[in-house]
Amino acid sequence: MSREPKIIVRQTTFADIDQIITVNAIGFGIPEIAFKRKHFESQLRTFPEGQVCVEYDGKIIGSCSSLIIDFDDYGEDHRFEDIADDGYIRNHNPNGRHLYGIEVVVHPDYRHMKIGRRLYEARQRICQLFNLESILFGGRLPNYYKYADQFSAKEYAEEVIKKNIYDPVLTFQLSHGFKLRKVLASYLKHDQESLEYASLMEWKNPHYVRSDEALYQRSLPVTFAASQYELSPISSFEDFAIQVENDVQIALEHHAQAIVFPELLTLQWLSYREETIPSKQARAIAEGYENYRSLFHTLAVRYNMNIFAGSTFVKDEGTLKNRAHLFHRNGTVDVQDKLHITVEEERKYGIAPGDELNIFETDFGKVSLMLGYDLQFPEIVRMAVGRGAHWVVVPFAGSTQASALEVERIAKARAIENQIFVVTSSIVGRVPNVSHSKTYHGVTGIYSPLAPQLSTTGVLIESNVSTGDVLVATTDKEVLRRERVNGSWSQRRQSLYKASDFEVVHP
Repeated sequence: MSREPKIIVRQTTFADIDQIITVNAIGFGIPEIAFKRKHFESQLRTFPEGQVCVEYDGKIIGSCSSLIIDFDDYGEDHRFEDIADDGYIRNHNPNGRHLYGIEVVVHPDYRHMKIGRRLYEARQRICQLFNLESILFGGRLPNYYKYADQFSAKEYAEEVIKKNIYDPVLTFQLSHGFKLRKVLASYLKHDQESLEYASLMEWKNPHYVRSDEALYQRSLPVTFAASQYELSPISSFEDFAIQVENDVQIALEHHAQAIVFPELLTLQWLSYREETIPSKQARAIAEGYENYRSLFHTLAVRYNMNIFAGSTFVKDEGTLKNRAHLFHRNGTVDVQDKLHITVEEERKYGIAPGDELNIFETDFGKVSLMLGYDLQFPEIVRMAVGRGAHWVVVPFAGSTQASALEVERIAKARAIENQIFVVTSSIVGRVPNVSHSKTYHGVTGIYSPLAPQLSTTGVLIESNVSTGDVLVATTDKEVLRRERVNGSWSQRRQSLYKASDFEVVHP
């Protein structure tokens, strides 16, 4: 298997400076004011946490620089050279309330990989980490010179906001939650395209806690999307890829950080595979594993999305496994074999069980990935939560209405009894004209403990249709932590039920 390159968003080091200078020379539109080595060295000495780069396959392909200020010290009518200290950021104020961005640059060959978005998200994480009120920066208006004879700079910005004009910088910033605060004049010397104007942009940290109110940590929201995936007929793998990518795009539009696909969504491939015996059908699906892996790996990196890609049949040392996958947006891949195999799976497909429960470290926290039937065993979920999981992701395939209902009811129970979030994703419908094909049922949902700050019903969102759909809801790790402080999870008397106290009795 070929090595899959990873995207790594990390803090910049002194060893990265030469590569960043090279990227600046290629990707920055105004070479006269591009930062030099002395600037980057000063930035790293002064505020290393605010300097971020993106590494792909061992190469630096993007970077951003920032500092903390108290914006009241400068006012809205400021100039870049003043607020950035000519690039040296010696005016960095650790006690300030605002993060100010002074540079973002992306190698032009990699702009299709959402590198700019990753850098903006990194800044938002820095803002939240330091509990800052907002992010501010002066953004270029590179297309303004084309319209200067028609509009003032302010009018031009307003036309971009109305989407009557496209500006590659301002349009991008608006799409990532930044608001126009003011148009600045004489902001950036030598910026001829912008005629030295800039848009003062701001992103307000919704989880900012004033110092006199900081009794709790900030909020830590994570938005999940869950696909209720319809087994519509397809004629090729390309059709499958289009349907999957469409769901990922919907998740992206709702600013989800992760999307969950269902168990055995690759059964849809039987639409164009001419196998009639179930065991051979499973092995035919397993033969397409590399296509499955390549597709989801590409989508995770392209859309900057953590993708729980459901599961598929995989050949493993002479056996067949039902294997779930997590494709991280940095290019890493994790897997989890189904631990409990149903009688039907064993007899119909010859599936062998896995032997290990894995807990996955994501960029938003620890997650456990369980396939359908595994959720019915409460001790497995207890083990996962005991090892630090805050989310249990459950792709499933309910071949009867009863089995689908079981997953729904049990998911709600597991969320309450373990004080966790449970995300389920189901396949629905039937692949027509396929031997031994069944109709699949399911209720896709995102569930929480019963808590006023989360949900008074335990349901954050739940499907109410039996067709394809994508559901989106926001979970909050910090609210969950606060609920656990006085909740049932922290009050368990584990001494009453140690594993060594039990005796297995066979009927």
